[in-house]
Amino acid sequence: MKLTKKSHACVRLEKDGRTLVLDPGGFSETDAAVGAEAILVTHEHADHFNEERLRAALEANPDAEIWTLRSVAEKISTAFPGRVHTVGHGDTFTAAGFDVQVHGELHAVIHPDIPRITNVGYLIDGRVFHPGDALTVPDHPVETLMLPVMAPWSKISEVIDYVREVKPQRAYDIHDALLTDLARPIYDNQIGALGGSRHLRLTPGESAEL
Repeated sequence: MKLTKKSHACVRLEKDGRTLVLDPGGFSETDAAVGAEAILVTHEHADHFNEERLRAALEANPDAEIWTLRSVAEKISTAFPGRVHTVGHGDTFTAAGFDVQVHGELHAVIHPDIPRITNVGYLIDGRVFHPGDALTVPDHPVETLMLPVMAPWSKISEVIDYVREVKPQRAYDIHDALLTDLARPIYDNQIGALGGSRHLRLTPGESAEL
């Protein structure tokens, strides 16, 4: 499986000539989802869900489909009947040849005064987990964790403890558009030293073989 990091929380996975993209939001490249056969969206926030990017991908590939939670599906399903699938915690499905399990229900707490929205994470082929905006721990071993490294709803101690709890073989940074280059070494050093797993970072457009 080939993993390509796109900007912020967007990730592209390729296997056997087929492509799946997760969270091509407003902070990711305009063509982040173009060419994908399957697109997974974790929740409705603009840095994870961008209707223009999804429309571009579905219009470019008549066979492309989307899997997401209800709040996102309601915004785009009318324009693409039969191609947008609603999923929730505990669901399993196959998309672009990848086996997907859905984990989680709620977005992390941003502030007690802000109502929590729904959020789901996706475990791909039983190996790669993208949690969206939550620190969901799947009831399944994880080889590769896509780690939300910096967000308004988290602090570094929570990120470190999340890596410790999931216990992946490796953790790649995502959700990093707000993290400046000046601060990256601090995060790299502390997560790498304290998380207990191999901590890695890809620049946007860079790939790794899993």
